Amino acid sequence: MTVFRSQLLDGCAVALAGCRDSLGEALGALGARVGRVDELPSAQGVDAVVFDAADAFGTGGQDGLRAATEAAWHAVREVATESLIAGEHGGKVVLIGPRPDAGQFADAARSALENLARTLSIEWARHRVTATMIAPGPRTTDAQLAELVCYLISPGGDYLSGCRFSMG
Repeated sequence: MTVFRSQLLDGCAVALAGCRDSLGEALGALGARVGRVDELPSAQGVDAVVFDAADAFGTGGQDGLRAATEAAWHAVREVATESLIAGEHGGKVVLIGPRPDAGQFADAARSALENLARTLSIEWARHRVTATMIAPGPRTTDAQLAELVCYLISPGGDYLSGCRFSMG
């Protein structure tokens, strides 16, 4: 990733849930300390949480919709209550929806995650927590997705909250 300076995310701790390894590698290449939500002994000291709904959504349907939205809330709530809110330093929440062609109810899952990001951006603003949602397109590459996530977690993303980023 050549767009960003190499130490852009130095000192930033990012918890990942459902994310591909390539995203963690991109964050790590910019200096972030990266761990999985389910592997962290405690979410304390985390600056950002990124949830990718693709695995939880699976091939879609009502079960996929339910699984994706529940998994998003559990991952985000755990990190937020343990670190972002409790630590009084704020932080960032980035939600990644399934691709539009992922299966039945993919658009509903994307809308649910967008609604969650918008709601959290209002409810947690007093705690200095921002929340955004990314809606990858059918041709969005992992590298493009990682680049946007890195930007949103960087200081440049501090001014964005409650937004949906639709990718081509």
